[in-house]
Formats: sequence, C-alpha cells, structure tokens
Amino acid sequence: MDGGVPNIKKWVVLYPVYINSKKTIAEGRRISAELACEKPTCVEIGDCCSHLKLPFAIEIDKAYPRDFMQVGRVRVLLKRGDGSLYNPAIPSRKQLMLHVAELVPRHPGRTKKQEPASTANVSTSKSGKGGRKKR
Repeated sequence: MDGGVPNIKKWVVLYPVYINSKKTIAEGRRISAELACEKPTCVEIGDCCSHLKLPFAIEIDKAYPRDFMQVGRVRVLLKRGDGSLYNPAIPSRKQLMLHVAELVPRHPGRTKKQEPASTANVSTSKSGKGGRKKR
C-alpha cells in the first residue's frame, strides 16, 4: 500500500451468504440465524462498512464457490499497515459479520422497499356466490 493501488487480495472477504438468515450452515451461513439478516446484498454490506468507517471494495463479478448463482462479494480491510485497527470495535471477521448483520435491516434502501408492501390497500370483495347467471 505504498501510495498506489492497495493490495485487496489480503483483505477479509465477506459474501452475503455468510449473514443470510434464510440459508443454513451447510449452505454457507456463518453466524446464528437469530443474529443474521434476511437476503443482504453487496451494496448494503458495503454501505454498512462505510458506516463503520472501514475501507471496502465490492466485487460484483465474483460468485460464492458453493453456489455460483450467488454473485458478488465485499472485501474489507480491518487493520492498517502497522497492525492497528481501523475500528476498535471490530477486531475480527466474526465481529464484522455480527455488526454488518445488525446494520443491514436498518439500511435506508431496505426500509423504503418494505413501506409500499405494508401500505398496500386490501380490496374488498362482494359476498355471495360468483359465476355466470343461469338462463
């Protein structure tokens, strides 16, 4: 990291599957289902990393090895070159996953998506039998 392009190959990799509550441990989830969030995306994870003041890089063209249909991953840098932490509250990969899983449900893009579904009008139907009239 000598003033040029940082070597992101050494950064921690975080796939969205790691914190997806809808996946099983065999499918790749790495934290408990109660602490995980539902269907996180790479962009949401990246926004959470920027909120935590951690350098990150989103790699959209990469896929999760166990399931190649799960595309995208985020690389995160936890420590500086001298070994000091960027965020003292996040010393490890596990703590990173727990913090990100806590922040993703409160993501602004996610809360906007859920509002139209909850305010949908329920149509009233007529009571009685439907169908064609007999002649």
